[in-house]
Amino acid sequence: MKEASVFPEYFGFKNGERGTHSGRTIMLSELRGLLQDLPPESSVADYRAAVIEQNVLGKRTQSTRRETAQRLRTLYGLDPSVTVFRGMRFFWEKDPPAQPLLALCCSLARDPLLRLSMDLILATPEGEKVSKTQIEHAVAEATLDVTSHRKSYASLAGGHERFSPKTLSSIARNVSSSWTQSGYLKGRSFKYRTLPDVTVGNVAYAVLLGYLCGGRGRLLLDCVWVRLLGLSVGQVQSCLSDASGRGWLDYRGIGSVVEIRFPNLLTPEEQRWLDEQT
Repeated sequence: MKEASVFPEYFGFKNGERGTHSGRTIMLSELRGLLQDLPPESSVADYRAAVIEQNVLGKRTQSTRRETAQRLRTLYGLDPSVTVFRGMRFFWEKDPPAQPLLALCCSLARDPLLRLSMDLILATPEGEKVSKTQIEHAVAEATLDVTSHRKSYASLAGGHERFSPKTLSSIARNVSSSWTQSGYLKGRSFKYRTLPDVTVGNVAYAVLLGYLCGGRGRLLLDCVWVRLLGLSVGQVQSCLSDASGRGWLDYRGIGSVVEIRFPNLLTPEEQRWLDEQT
């Protein structure tokens, strides 16, 4: 993912070298189970209590409940003050079929490890195989790009300076599962590239992420978050017009002039911060 090297942590994006995918996937089933039990205004403490004390996810042991709560918190934020989570939660309620891709996009915003695989997945044509080794290679090579080192994959496989072979294998396995849960891969022993089901809510959320990253006007229609969806510019504009009609955002497109804003999703402080950056 080379469009931006640093993402705005003010809105809940995460940078750095750590990520949930060293040990877990996007945990789509757990996220669904949790969000269906709590309203959008729920606090961090509410989510934690639901997982640990009320055991809404049906985990057998206290330690598993605690780990699940911590992983979900790290991956998604689970806090209405975290902009990327609040936006995801808004569209989660408004557009249920969008949920797998919403979870993926929020995870990409908050997990640098998952982002390392994005270029590989998007560059793979529909129907082509995506192997675990390819994902390991992509993660390792992307790590070297980030740290400005250059080594062959053969040396990486023998002992990567950041990931051990065991850790790299675990990351690749979890990353593969996350892309499968969200509709980009299918298969068990062998994974093949597929096209996900994309909804109006997915487009609106992708554009929101691009907007938070500083994109404006027509550039938003081709930002990295929108390219993830695999739609044409015309399809994106049609979805934005639909989303605008539903009151999810403000969209105006006349010729080459495009204006998009999110008055119902961003606080005045967040919008002011964005305006000051641009």
